[in-house]
Amino acid sequence: MKFPLVAIILALSTSFGAIADVLKIKKDAPKQYVVKKGDTLWDISGIYLDEPWLWPELWQMNPQIDNPHLIYPGDALALIYDADGNPRLVINKAYRKLSPQGRITPKGLNAITTLPLQMIKPYLSYEQAINSDDIKNMPYVLGANENTKTQTLGHILYVKGDLKVHGAYAIYNEGEPYRDLNTGEVLATRASYVGMARAFRSGDESNGVPSSLRVESVKREIKQGDFLMPAMEGQLLPAYFDIHRPLEPVEGQVIASPRQVREFSTMDVVVLNLGSEQNIEPGHVLDLERESPTVIDGPRGPRYPEDSSKFEKLLSDASQLFSNKADEDNTTWKMPKEKVGELIVFKVYDKVSYALITKNQHPIRVGDIAVIH
Repeated sequence: MKFPLVAIILALSTSFGAIADVLKIKKDAPKQYVVKKGDTLWDISGIYLDEPWLWPELWQMNPQIDNPHLIYPGDALALIYDADGNPRLVINKAYRKLSPQGRITPKGLNAITTLPLQMIKPYLSYEQAINSDDIKNMPYVLGANENTKTQTLGHILYVKGDLKVHGAYAIYNEGEPYRDLNTGEVLATRASYVGMARAFRSGDESNGVPSSLRVESVKREIKQGDFLMPAMEGQLLPAYFDIHRPLEPVEGQVIASPRQVREFSTMDVVVLNLGSEQNIEPGHVLDLERESPTVIDGPRGPRYPEDSSKFEKLLSDASQLFSNKADEDNTTWKMPKEKVGELIVFKVYDKVSYALITKNQHPIRVGDIAVIH
């Protein structure tokens, strides 16, 4: 008996801008590939395509496949060409018949994920980006039955809020706000999971009676002021989703990293100032661009601003304000943006989203531009 996971959504109806009539397959792409444990959909896409987000066009959910939504370790994928010369990737049925032991894990709960779960699971399960105003209205920890800094299994928490008896609640620590780099607007507040507790005594907030909960698991220190949400809220997110480019142009920025560093590389997670309000979806693939350094061209020749004199910098600032006509001997050249990497969005909120860097030519930094033209 099979127990299929949530389907990998590879919708044929998805349209892609500027797509060629015939997909370009990598010159070194194998004619057959056997899926291994640990593979991801993104990995396999990259074996065959320079643009992995075009995977749905290559896979095509061929009707010969038992379950067209899922790919399992041990499946042999064969590269063929249809009557119109279009490349297609299909399950090689002959391989399965000739090699009945070829499948290294049984079908069922072992379908490969879109992205590596070990990389994104902490952000699926333990990270939230919550509206700051919403946090103010959530139940929060007043104290415990013991005056200790770290609450452990079996400790009793007292919470401001009328909670349901027997209800399970996730406990979060309120972190730093995620701000727009240009406007300073608070887009969301980072919330980190710290533990789980279950209510056994209801409260009466209007009469100053707290709800009582027993701690069932702890990931890190539970503190006074930590807030609570119903268990699993915001954590039930798919590991399987459609890889695709946004249908409309979009531009945002890398504004932070959950690891609180300023430079990132492939397989690092970053936070974007783009969310559902900008029509961003899980599975969206965006380019990362960086504006090349400005150059001041003056009597001493072209120089970067940091190498220019104070007078040249002053004229440069004036020229930017007055359309490069502040001084005929000094011209400020604003250089174009160049691509430095790619990322794929996997978790979306109203104004921010979490994304995994899938490719980078240079270290990615806070302030780099996430864009589709």
